[in-house]
Amino acid sequence: MVFKERDWKDWLRDEDRKILAELLDAAKKHKPAFLQADDVKVAQLWCALIELKKEIYKLNELLGRLEEPFKAIVEVGNVEKRKAIERIIREMVKPTRPEEEEATRKLVDSLMKF
Repeated sequence: MVFKERDWKDWLRDEDRKILAELLDAAKKHKPAFLQADDVKVAQLWCALIELKKEIYKLNELLGRLEEPFKAIVEVGNVEKRKAIERIIREMVKPTRPEEEEATRKLVDSLMKF
C-alpha cells in the first residue's frame, strides 16, 4: 500500500486554507508578470504581498476618514463630561469666594484627567 504524502496546506485550519486561497486568487491578476520570473512561486508570493499592501492602504484610508468624526465625538463627550463634573462639584462645594472658585476649577481640572 502506497501512502500519499499530505500537502502542507492540509495541516492548516479550514478558515486559514480559505484565506490562503483568496490571497492566491487575488495574486492571479499578476499572472503574466510572475510567470516571467525565474522562480514563479516566489514571484507569486511577492504578488500576493502586493495585494495585501493594497488592502492595508485601503484600510488606512478608511480609518483616516473615520478618525475625524470620532475625534469630534470624543471632544463633545469631554465637554459634556466637564460640564457634569463642574455642576456636581459646584453643588457640593458651593464656592462663593474667588479662592473657592479657583479651588473648584482646579478640582474639576484634576477630575477631568480620570
